[in-house]
Amino acid sequence: MRPQPPSSMFDGINPPAFAPAEDMPDWVEATFLDRASPVHNPDHAHLAHADIGFLWTTFGNSKKGRRVVGQCETGSPHGTMGKWSRARAEMQVKQWFGHVPDFIITLDADYCRECGDAEFMALVEHELYHAAQDADAFGAPKFSRSTGRPVFVIRGHDVEEFVGVVRRYGADAVGVRAMVDAANQKPEIARVQIAHACGTCQLKVA
Repeated sequence: MRPQPPSSMFDGINPPAFAPAEDMPDWVEATFLDRASPVHNPDHAHLAHADIGFLWTTFGNSKKGRRVVGQCETGSPHGTMGKWSRARAEMQVKQWFGHVPDFIITLDADYCRECGDAEFMALVEHELYHAAQDADAFGAPKFSRSTGRPVFVIRGHDVEEFVGVVRRYGADAVGVRAMVDAANQKPEIARVQIAHACGTCQLKVA
């Protein structure tokens, strides 16, 4: 049975906006990382060595007019922060998890208690695909020289992530049905490399 947000987040006068999802790590391990699981995904093999903390939240979030129902971040505070701000943020993380994990995945509690099993699993896997192991200059998995542990980073949306989730849950579960339908149609102009005419892609190549 999949994890559910605690009822305490929806009851009372002043319920918590965030709460640790303490049963999520074991569920992810048993569902996606365990080779004996019927839905095991080898794409996440590197996460067997990762420490991932999960949070439920009832705090609404949106970006460019679209609802955000999940987010994966590194556990350590990031961005431009002063020493006090960073220390305060790290203290909060330690209060939730007892330590600073490699990644923190935050899930919309309202969405997760209403969605179906396939949508929930697709959401969690989508966020797991963002939790990546860094690569060295030769493209090999990178490890810390001081600790020997994998060096973890956040991976942005890419083709590999979309292919992995669509392969397992279908285009509708991850909201890319229109893209898949378009790809199955005959090109309106020509079957060419559009990247050569895209300024953003050119910047990535440069």
